[in-house]
Amino acid sequence: MILFPAIDLKDGECVRLKLGDMDRSTVYNTDPAAQAMEFEAQGFEYLHMVDLDGAFAGESRNREAVEAILKAVSFPVQLGGGIRRLDQIEAWLEKGLARVILGTIAVRDPDLVRQAAKMFPDQVAVGIDAKGGRVAVEGWAETSELTVIDMARRFVDAGVAAIIYTDIDRDGILTGINWPSTLELAKSVTIPVIASGGLASMDDIQKMTDPAYALLEGAISGRALYDGRIDAKEALAILKS
Repeated sequence: MILFPAIDLKDGECVRLKLGDMDRSTVYNTDPAAQAMEFEAQGFEYLHMVDLDGAFAGESRNREAVEAILKAVSFPVQLGGGIRRLDQIEAWLEKGLARVILGTIAVRDPDLVRQAAKMFPDQVAVGIDAKGGRVAVEGWAETSELTVIDMARRFVDAGVAAIIYTDIDRDGILTGINWPSTLELAKSVTIPVIASGGLASMDDIQKMTDPAYALLEGAISGRALYDGRIDAKEALAILKS
């Protein structure tokens, strides 16, 4: 079980949003590369990043910050937000990303995702962000008619490395991950699922050790790590034991 620390980028800074609202952001570090180095020093083995500005703009907007992070750390990094073309995917992977996360384009053009997954094995993940059980796109600004499970099933046997599932209704407000929906998704597809949105406390970390959650690849934590509600050293020790 992997615990992914999260770095969300807005205007070149490390922030967290509440409920996906760009106007409700809190800056936690003005030096994202330094934050990434701190996470690596704490013992984390994988970093999750989102270019928030890019998700709304449809193209990368925090390129310098991402590149600085890739130069500063040695652990693998996955990135989502504004990556919507094959040439963008290839360029980011060439710069050192371990995995790209495709969200809006996975709804708009699932064939492109399948093509990318074949071209770059184990390096393409699908981000499924949901409001009220429906898939949201364009940086969470729009909600589609697709259910989470229907979208996930589009990519079974496509070679997708993972699905990152975010319950937007819980993101950044520390109410706990939507475990029932996350497990329902994981049981519905053969693609590894990573939980995101609302990881709140050490109780959630303990819950991740329950055999019922063993089918998940891991979970992402943002605000709870920054606020100290989750102790990195203790959390990693619990998950390893």
